Amino acid sequence: MLSVQPALAGWIFLPFVTVIGLWVAKSDLATMKIPNKAVVSLFAVFVATGLAITLLGGFTWAEYGWRYAHLVVVLLIGFVMNAAGLMGAGDAKFAAAMAPFIALGDWGSFALILSVAILLGFLIHRIAKRIPFVRRKTPDWESWERNDFPMGLCLGTALIAYVLMVALGGTASA
Repeated sequence: MLSVQPALAGWIFLPFVTVIGLWVAKSDLATMKIPNKAVVSLFAVFVATGLAITLLGGFTWAEYGWRYAHLVVVLLIGFVMNAAGLMGAGDAKFAAAMAPFIALGDWGSFALILSVAILLGFLIHRIAKRIPFVRRKTPDWESWERNDFPMGLCLGTALIAYVLMVALGGTASA
């Protein structure tokens, strides 16, 4: 898949997004909570790296500014979904913090990546919780005992996969 944003953006985002995405996935699996520190950290990463990419010519100033609108729109959608009981508050906040990393022209590709991450994440989680070796290694993980699902696993994974896609298949301009 190709991205409409420059590969430079993907390479700059990737190390930060990977660490935070894995942090969120593990935290949600273990505690069924996404730490606010992870949400704030992801937002801070976009502020700093997005600015660096803009200064390097990868984003226009207008695009960098509009990326914050992505955050607001996704936060409002997440607020409504949380109020309707369709997603957790931490999931909504993390999804909003993820939004600026995703180019407007890539939302279709990201939706596909997220859909695959949800399907595989759900399947793998439900299988893993029934494997004695896995349970022995992670005996206190709250997600094993709950019927709801740790969406942070899929959100973090999808963001990492998307940013990797940008790094490997983004536009050459920058």
